[in-house]
Amino acid sequence: MSLRRGELAKRTSCNIETIRYYERINLLPSPPRSENGYRLYEESHVTRLNFIRRARGLGFTLDEVQSLLSLVERGHYTCAQVQELALCHIDDIQRKIDDLRRIEQALAAMASQCSGESVPECPIIDILSQRVSKAS
Repeated sequence: MSLRRGELAKRTSCNIETIRYYERINLLPSPPRSENGYRLYEESHVTRLNFIRRARGLGFTLDEVQSLLSLVERGHYTCAQVQELALCHIDDIQRKIDDLRRIEQALAAMASQCSGESVPECPIIDILSQRVSKAS
């Protein structure tokens, strides 16, 4: 079975430009070409692209996806190695959640100072316009 890039994109619900990008950064191996120059993707490309998309959907960075793929390609990975990568990713997610909560609280505090009336003065704009002092 050989697929052209458009068919691969449809089959994996992946944008064609994303496929090109993944090839350019060597996340997705370049496929062989037909005599008329078309790229011919195999089932292994479908599997790998689905893997990449699922990992990205879980928030893994491209570097983390590459690390996971490297473990798989070497064929000598252990569940412990994969778990370690997943747990590190969970720590990153938790840090982002904490950062988002701080941002939410700061924005809520600013919004609570706003009257919401149709007047040109707005505390949110005033706060955002203030000069930030350097930490000592």
